[in-house]
Amino acid sequence: MRAVLQRVSFGKVSVGGEVVASIGKGLVILLGVGQQDTIAKAEELAEKCAHLRIFEDDAGKMNLSVLDVAGDAIVVSQFTLFADTSRGRRPSFINAGKPEIAEPLVDVFAHKLRELGVKTGQGIFGAHMMVELCNDGPVTILLEV
Repeated sequence: MRAVLQRVSFGKVSVGGEVVASIGKGLVILLGVGQQDTIAKAEELAEKCAHLRIFEDDAGKMNLSVLDVAGDAIVVSQFTLFADTSRGRRPSFINAGKPEIAEPLVDVFAHKLRELGVKTGQGIFGAHMMVELCNDGPVTILLEV
């Protein structure tokens, strides 16, 4: 399972011109599910995202988590995080989890964030989404479990 975390001052996801999730300060999390991923991995990654210290404290050091700053999150399913570009010019997505595996694990991940205390919105699985955000810093972190 892979996640790209972006520390944002605001973010929103729209589908068909309708906003389905929006936040102020927090994280926009692009989440990729692989074929071998499990509920345990989804929960472990959510825990890491919730507690990762990438927000600045009063001294300007990245010392606070999204929980510490009472930030929110948006989770966006992103199968393209499993793109294999090792051959040719067209990416292969053979390592991405099939929808029947990926969709429930995205939901488990988002549910775990909520359980940990992070107000969490989601994009719509499988939809063509428009993601808007203001990356604060910029801070972008790649996590994998």
